[in-house]
Amino acid sequence: MSAVTAVPAAANADAVAHFSARLAFETDVSDVAADLAAGAPGVVVVDSRSKESWDQGHIDGAVHLPTAEIAARARDLIPQDVTVVTYCWGPGCNGATRAALEFARLGYRVKEMLGGFEYWAREGFAVETAAGLTRRPVDELTAPVSGIACAC
Repeated sequence: MSAVTAVPAAANADAVAHFSARLAFETDVSDVAADLAAGAPGVVVVDSRSKESWDQGHIDGAVHLPTAEIAARARDLIPQDVTVVTYCWGPGCNGATRAALEFARLGYRVKEMLGGFEYWAREGFAVETAAGLTRRPVDELTAPVSGIACAC
């Protein structure tokens, strides 16, 4: 017996609904990087981590707004008509999910960036620190080292 098919795959209509919903709620670091590089309008990236984490390194162009401050400060910092993309440390952290929930409660359109800051850095995108912009080498387990997009 197959471990994969022991529970049958969902019906096609259910699969379409499920995967469409996931794409409505999530984005990835490559898509965020492409939008930031292109200056795509209507997207604001929010780092929901602590000041110490922000100071250690963050996405250039992101807004720093820790989750605990979103309800009180979001309307003063972020226009209501944008799509907010939240991120935290990485896949082992649900901080971006908590931040996305806070923005949703305030009526914002919001997506969570899969992989968080960890995968941003691991894929070789620029990281801003007190010393300026820096890049880590691309981790070949997360992105093509050639610099060409994975085209997924």
